Amino acid sequence: MAVLFIAAQLYRIDQTNPPIAAGETIEDVVVVPPDVSQILSVSCNDCHSNKTAYPWYSNISPFSIFLEDHILEGRMKMNLSKFATYSKEKQTKLLEEICEETTGRTMPLPSYLWFHRDAELTESQIGALCDWTKTAASDSK
Repeated sequence: MAVLFIAAQLYRIDQTNPPIAAGETIEDVVVVPPDVSQILSVSCNDCHSNKTAYPWYSNISPFSIFLEDHILEGRMKMNLSKFATYSKEKQTKLLEEICEETTGRTMPLPSYLWFHRDAELTESQIGALCDWTKTAASDSK
């Protein structure tokens, strides 16, 4: 078993973030107040943007593989760095889902919170996100 664990360390995930193109970010489409920007930065960006900060455990298999899968899936579902490239309908739907997912405590993922306690959202932060998403969604229609 130890040999298998050691051999698994030879596989390294790609920790290169894709480039962020001017005019494609969420900030290019909707006004993001500083408090909401801070929440997105701490609780969302690692999996839902091209600004992933890879933690120490991203160098240890099998944790790295698990992490890579979450990042790729998160970016596929919603990428804040490419938000302006989505249709207006999709932008509105994603903004609404931000409120739904955080209110339902399905985001940030519970497994993400194991190592990122600072990403756990308070009721006040969830309220700020929901207020913002409702305003931003109505402005983008």
